[in-house]
Amino acid sequence: MTKELNTKADFLYKLTTAKAALHDITIIPGETTYVFLDQLAKNLGLDRVKLQEEFEKQSPVKEGVFVPNTYKIPVGISEKELISLLLKISLKKMKAISIKIFGSYNEKKWFRYIVIASIIQKESANNKEMPLVSSVIYNRLKNGMKLQMDGTLNYGKYSHTKVTSKRIKQDKSIYNTYIYSGLPTVAICNVSQEAVMAAIFPAKTNYLYFMKSKNGTHDFTCNYSTHLRNIKHATK
Repeated sequence: MTKELNTKADFLYKLTTAKAALHDITIIPGETTYVFLDQLAKNLGLDRVKLQEEFEKQSPVKEGVFVPNTYKIPVGISEKELISLLLKISLKKMKAISIKIFGSYNEKKWFRYIVIASIIQKESANNKEMPLVSSVIYNRLKNGMKLQMDGTLNYGKYSHTKVTSKRIKQDKSIYNTYIYSGLPTVAICNVSQEAVMAAIFPAKTNYLYFMKSKNGTHDFTCNYSTHLRNIKHATK
């Protein structure tokens, strides 16, 4: 078994270091794996169904496992080899960050942070807001409040779909934080290191609400009455 693993690792290393034609493939923070696999299939001429099958076979979680970055992919790589390569690079990076922060890597604990980070990623207007959005998530969970965040419905193929009141009522998936209490059991998207850090180190606030203002950033508040005023100002 060890020999087999070493052979596989050597093969992947040669793929990324060999003097061969390479494609640059970029996954941006906040993008879902569903959309990323679509891009891989289109840009590399690969089988979309096989990519999905290999991802489901090899990935430890359903979402949030890829580290956003630009990857150099050898021309002619197979679906199986590609998923293996991307997971190897991403998981190595995640483990390194976890060990740096916590001194160890606990997969279950880590991917709970990834779930929180994915909501932060979808909801924040910029990196500066991330610790504040994180504080709202933790404060609402602590108070037994539903998260009620639109970004949780931008999962999978709905990554870039506008969330409407009709969608909120009709979507019965685990991601609908208007219907279900607590965190979704699966991440919404792939996340940046900034979002992960915000999930681990939220700002210390009493904020329970936030609303996007006309300038694109968010107004945060502790009080529902103030939140209603913010909504009114934003929709004028």
